[in-house]
Amino acid sequence: MATKKRRRAAIAGATGLVGHELTRELLDTGNTEVHLLVRRALGDVDRRAVVHVVDFARFDALPPLDDLYCALGTTIKVAGSEEAFRRIDFDAVVAVARAARASGATRLAVVSALGADATSRVFYNRVKGQMEAAVSELGFDSVVIARPSLLTGDREALGQPTRLGERVAIAFTAPLRAILPAGVRPIEARVVARAMVHALASAAAGVTVLDSAQLQSLGATS
Repeated sequence: MATKKRRRAAIAGATGLVGHELTRELLDTGNTEVHLLVRRALGDVDRRAVVHVVDFARFDALPPLDDLYCALGTTIKVAGSEEAFRRIDFDAVVAVARAARASGATRLAVVSALGADATSRVFYNRVKGQMEAAVSELGFDSVVIARPSLLTGDREALGQPTRLGERVAIAFTAPLRAILPAGVRPIEARVVARAMVHALASAAAGVTVLDSAQLQSLGATS
């Protein structure tokens, strides 16, 4: 029996909630060569992963790739301004996707957000929607766009600042979780990561958009 070829996958945003879980998920499959694209050297890294310190504003050539998982993202408050937010959530995402495509990647999975809409009057949603449109035009055979609702996970354990708005929203919705629609209830980062890996592995040609309810379902069963 022929040995199945190992996929070569890069993860951008590997130090974040979803990126951390994507790294774990892909490494544990055992059939993926995992490359982590990071802004600065990491201290404690799984030896099975290859780390690349990159400038997300100006890319040199990436290693040959099959897949890109992009979990780059911030908030306007953390970024400090709308302009700084756009540099990460649009410019950096599109730049890494373009670099991965130039390195041979044919499949892309990217984290967007609930409510993403390129025509929205809400700046955050508009930027996310514009990002989706931009990466969908880069020539990937398959693009999976994940639109999770509020993400949950241990940011402190990853050395990230906690987000007051997230804590308040999670605490407020916790008693209502059983009756909240799956599309809007908070979702664990590990569930999103599992869903993205599962979806990209079986993705059809073209663009697939997964809302939070679909992510919950895929992530729970994959």
